[in-house]
Amino acid sequence: MKEIECRIGVDLGGTKIEGIAIARDGSVLVRKRLETPRGTGDETYREILEVIRELILEIERATGLRGSVGVGIPGTLSTTTRVVKNANSTSLIGHPLDRDLEEMLQRPVRLQNDANCFAFSEATDGVATGADNMFGVILGTGTGGGIVIHGTLVTGVNAIGGEWGHNPLPWPRNDELPGPDCYCGKQGCIETFLSGPGLQLSYWCRTGLRITAEEISRRADAGERHADAVLTLYEDRLARGLAAVINLLDPKVIVLGGGLSNIARLYDNVPALWNDHVFSGDVCTTLVKAYHGDSSGVRGAAWLWSESEIWG
Repeated sequence: MKEIECRIGVDLGGTKIEGIAIARDGSVLVRKRLETPRGTGDETYREILEVIRELILEIERATGLRGSVGVGIPGTLSTTTRVVKNANSTSLIGHPLDRDLEEMLQRPVRLQNDANCFAFSEATDGVATGADNMFGVILGTGTGGGIVIHGTLVTGVNAIGGEWGHNPLPWPRNDELPGPDCYCGKQGCIETFLSGPGLQLSYWCRTGLRITAEEISRRADAGERHADAVLTLYEDRLARGLAAVINLLDPKVIVLGGGLSNIARLYDNVPALWNDHVFSGDVCTTLVKAYHGDSSGVRGAAWLWSESEIWG
């Protein structure tokens, strides 16, 4: 790549599109956000392309530097058709987003699932730096996941590596079957229980009230018994979900991100519960909060280009 002087990362979210420029030493030069266009059709897709283009141009004007471009999206590129699939931002589905951006920006663009970007960021210069095997989890609107082994992001032959959220909730109880409907077309997916909306649904089923996950956590801390009971159930379900991951990948560290990662009690309570389900006498896997917080995804998108690829 010629005349590249920094890394630019873009995180395409449902409400905002964030971009950063990272210098060669890993320091953040500038950070900008623009609102994500709303809608489901082709017109919205074209608007998203234009917003990403404008965001990158604003970053380059602010820094005076031309950057490599990596983009994290709430979906992935099909390895066969090379168009977006599995995106909860449905306007992206069926479009060759990387090629369209390359044409607009006149340079190569790397595209990756946002949870993979999150995991890659935390494995590169975050809380999982140096871990031989890590699993990154986003607990937010959805429940994405990403795997990094020996510093390499594992995407898989179908580009669905780490998609634990669309497996059934492990060891389900009778009252958890068949489970809530999922946008993927199945019932009882982990995502329907462990996402922010899943936590809200549990509270609504118990109280008839619709409040945010953040409010549920606050009420539990204040001693409200309904909120505490809902969070206790959530911890049990999260422990079961992550125990299945540990049984399969045996990661050294599991990193939590997303809005629900701010619930402090998870980091003590969940590891205490997953011991009952992990196929091991001693469980050495640690559960930790993301070092870069909300910035992990956009940083991971920037890191999709290695130093040798940019500067030789």
